[in-house]
Amino acid sequence: MLVLTHDAAAVIRSIVEQADVPEQGGLRITAQPLGDQQAALELAVAEEPDAMDEVIEQEGAHVFLEPVVAQALSDKVLDATVEGDGVRFTIEDQPGAPLQSMNGDGTD
Repeated sequence: MLVLTHDAAAVIRSIVEQADVPEQGGLRITAQPLGDQQAALELAVAEEPDAMDEVIEQEGAHVFLEPVVAQALSDKVLDATVEGDGVRFTIEDQPGAPLQSMNGDGTD
């Protein structure tokens, strides 16, 4: 399951509060296909998760992951840093997570 750092949770709570959505609102992460089995992650504030979303709740922050994103990020850590007027989110491997092969399916 995706893990949020303390900083990521704080930034997500702040973003959601500024967006004036209900208390159960959160940050939704979806994948937008780029072709050649690649995708870009898109983040948006959502009032509630979609029916199939995996919901991550840590330190009062809610993150909604569409199924394909939940699977891709299941062994990752989401971090965030404030840079000037913006926020930079980064995704890293969880400590002790198994290494994935280049094709991502556990085979070489």
